[in-house]
Amino acid sequence: MFNYAVKPEYDPATESWVVTCRDLPLFNSVSFSIDDALLEAVDGAIVALSIEIDARRPVPIASQPEEGEYVIHLPVLVVMKAALHNAMISTGTRKSDLARTMGMKGPQIDRLLDVCHSSKVETVELALQQLNRTVQISVDNVAA
Repeated sequence: MFNYAVKPEYDPATESWVVTCRDLPLFNSVSFSIDDALLEAVDGAIVALSIEIDARRPVPIASQPEEGEYVIHLPVLVVMKAALHNAMISTGTRKSDLARTMGMKGPQIDRLLDVCHSSKVETVELALQQLNRTVQISVDNVAA
């Protein structure tokens, strides 16, 4: 859902790798090695998601990777917060509505939606349940 395909391209002028993402136009990452560029891409994607959430725009769902692209995996909590944000938009739920339903205050909901804040997974899961969403996690082997 939020495992984005990114494309690294070498820029000989700067001797660095520039990483872009079709699904996240605000995303950009640069590094001097491809391995570092792909690691930095996760941080770049988190920042791009944060911008989308702050602007109250839906977080784009990841599209299938194309040739020459790598898939990056975001932290579980970031994915849950993006899903919560999208669920609020799709159900027309305002922050104040969710706060009232959960017995919380507005700033607590703001932190639940802040991808840079380390909220409790259980609290984000409860918020998703309030919006009739369930959380399912899978752990898969990664090909070496």
